[in-house]
Amino acid sequence: MEAVKLEGGREVASTVRAIVDAGIPVMGHLGLTPQSVSKLGGYRVQGKTAAEAQRLLDDALTLQAAGCYAVVLEAIPAPVAEVVSQRLQIPTIGIGAGPGCDGQVLVYHDVLTLFDGFVAKFVKQYANVGDLIRQALIDYQEEVRNGRFPAAAHIYRMPDEELELFLRAVQATAATVGNR
Repeated sequence: MEAVKLEGGREVASTVRAIVDAGIPVMGHLGLTPQSVSKLGGYRVQGKTAAEAQRLLDDALTLQAAGCYAVVLEAIPAPVAEVVSQRLQIPTIGIGAGPGCDGQVLVYHDVLTLFDGFVAKFVKQYANVGDLIRQALIDYQEEVRNGRFPAAAHIYRMPDEELELFLRAVQATAATVGNR
């Protein structure tokens, strides 16, 4: 790993500083923080009030001062992300934070529609490979259960004379040790 991503703001600033001081780059993560989503009341937009937006900005500045090389801004109003991006000297990476960030990221599971279920508003699905993958796995499972996989084309062979030598050696060993 070349860096760590740490969720949280001022409450993790001392941890960020310690990790950076140990020579490990840290990317901060603010807004919707998936690993602590239960504390946020679920998957919901963050920073919708002036007070929440100010806290996001303050947290971003604190993370920058602690040594983060960049900050992910997730699921926050676009104008808030734009102001945060303008105030920071480090890059911001948006995920559901609008076009005012320095870069963009989407989880490839979302981009490729790898699962059925909830899709966040900020996700654009570019392809639906999930159905294709599910069908492939169903086909694989069926072939294994029916004995059609692995077929002769999918197994490794050895010269018949080598196999015969190996089987004789196994039989000889089994006779001296006893069948287990």
